[in-house]
Amino acid sequence: MAGPWPLLRSILRNCVAGTLVAVTINDRYASLIPVRGSSMLPTLEPQLGDRMLVNRLYLDTGHGLSRGDVVVFRSPTEHRSLLVKRLIALPGDWIQVPAAQEIRQIPEGHCWVEGDNPEISLDSRSYGPIPLGLMQGRVSHIVWPPNRIGRVERKMPEGRVLSVFILFPVHLLPT
Repeated sequence: MAGPWPLLRSILRNCVAGTLVAVTINDRYASLIPVRGSSMLPTLEPQLGDRMLVNRLYLDTGHGLSRGDVVVFRSPTEHRSLLVKRLIALPGDWIQVPAAQEIRQIPEGHCWVEGDNPEISLDSRSYGPIPLGLMQGRVSHIVWPPNRIGRVERKMPEGRVLSVFILFPVHLLPT
């Protein structure tokens, strides 16, 4: 009689292997993150227990960011905290900041993010442009609860990112 040891050893080996696979996937490819806070209402709803699938970013391989993406990034003031906001502008874009009644150009290596619930969101309007190095991933889907499973829509607020032609009338541009 071999006893329970071969069975326990097999279970332990499978648990360790499964854990290593899960940690690798979470670290390199995607992770599930619970929604906290109301800054992204109505897109993400913490009261309903939303959990989101976050795909890791690989900016150096061309799998970068697009305007309108919902992104996860490290807080510029508290690096242990992760924040979720909508990407409004990319490096070089001109953005209209309504509350400050100003137009700003986003510097290289930075982006502009805002919450979908602007009344309570701490975002680029508070922090300024966010360094791209703080970006952690793109939210692609809500995966929990079952009645909310689906893709997170990429959308942009109207009239926020300006083209050069709006800033400089065509008749003033060099020919």
